[in-house]
Amino acid sequence: MRILTGAETTARTVAELAHTGRFAELERLFAAPLRKLIDAEAVRAAWAGAIAERGPVTGIGEPATERAGPGPARVSVPVTGEGGGLAVVVAVDADGLLHDLRLTALTPPWEPPPYADPAAFGERDVMIGDGPLAVPGTLSLPHGPGPASLPSGPGPRPGVVLLSGAGPFDRDATSGANKPLKDLAWGLATRGVAVARFDKATHVHAAAELTMTGEYVPYATAAVRLLRDEPGVDPDRVFVLGHSMGGKVAPRVAEAEPAVAGLVIMAGDTQPMHEAAVRVVRHLASLDPGPDMDAAVETITRQAEAVADPALSPSAPAQSLLFGLPAPYWLELRGYDPVATAAALERPMLILQGGRDYQVTVEHDLAGWRAGLGHRPDVTIRVFDADDHLFFPGTGPSTPAGYEPAQHVDPAVVADVAAWIGGWSGEAPAG
Repeated sequence: MRILTGAETTARTVAELAHTGRFAELERLFAAPLRKLIDAEAVRAAWAGAIAERGPVTGIGEPATERAGPGPARVSVPVTGEGGGLAVVVAVDADGLLHDLRLTALTPPWEPPPYADPAAFGERDVMIGDGPLAVPGTLSLPHGPGPASLPSGPGPRPGVVLLSGAGPFDRDATSGANKPLKDLAWGLATRGVAVARFDKATHVHAAAELTMTGEYVPYATAAVRLLRDEPGVDPDRVFVLGHSMGGKVAPRVAEAEPAVAGLVIMAGDTQPMHEAAVRVVRHLASLDPGPDMDAAVETITRQAEAVADPALSPSAPAQSLLFGLPAPYWLELRGYDPVATAAALERPMLILQGGRDYQVTVEHDLAGWRAGLGHRPDVTIRVFDADDHLFFPGTGPSTPAGYEPAQHVDPAVVADVAAWIGGWSGEAPAG
């Protein structure tokens, strides 16, 4: 019988307390930041809703650690019901207190993409940043010096820091069964590129109220410096790769950290986010018309208008604004122009876009990058016609349901990024 870790024992206890209705006892396990966000009654309501969908609980499975190392351990406990299952996912610190608690659908375990060879690299957990808001991360480091057969060539490796999109993502950008940033990290490390990725502060420190700059820039610059100091990594060839909002903010990271060698921007949005939110919800409503979608369009439009209001006050209540983000977040975002920031940088850039992406589009977002940077010889822009927002290849119109099946980032995208990063010598990027 496998001996459970302390975090796994706590996670199992959480599942059992919820199953037996002892939510007040469960709340006593909350760390202070989590206690500010939810209470026993909120957990009771969420549990009741999840169980109602799946029927009475028939069993609680063995806990499995999804993430160990520095910072709270992330543990998942499967709970089966007569009509389906769910997972109780918690983040547990060294004192056995919870920093996160989620009820999610059971998903198949992530499998490495065919283009990743785990024998080609090793991984090490690290901490990114300083002080109480530091976050855990992972370095994926290719074994030995770069052979001439890999895009990076012989000698010290190039490196890249990965930035996920908007929302409280972990270092893998986990979404159901899929982990697109882990696909990228393992695919690039297999090809001889050292990779750093990290949990967002909003994932680890749920109560933290940060602006866009605060949730990305200090951590990205710290990760760049960490990679530059890593033996076997060429300190003059450490890049930043951002996806979605991570791509939008990547120019600001390079602006803050002169050592960044260049940028890879994947589905980086240039349309103001409050305008894009209205466009996206209207698109989804056209695919699935009905009263619920009409109400969603009305709500998103009203909240977007509040964000766009020139008189928006920093003290405006977050619940009146899009996605529940605080007014200071929106005020900073409204004043940030990613294309102008990128245009002021003398760094090479690779800008990639999925042709089937309905969230960040060729028409509304890539057009901005092309207008501001398309004339520069050190900027390469490529569209992968079959790919959606997560660079998953497919056919037909992309929809939210298309993200759910287990799949991997397009191998052509991984190869393209590796070749571009590996071909950069310090004078000109490989086109």
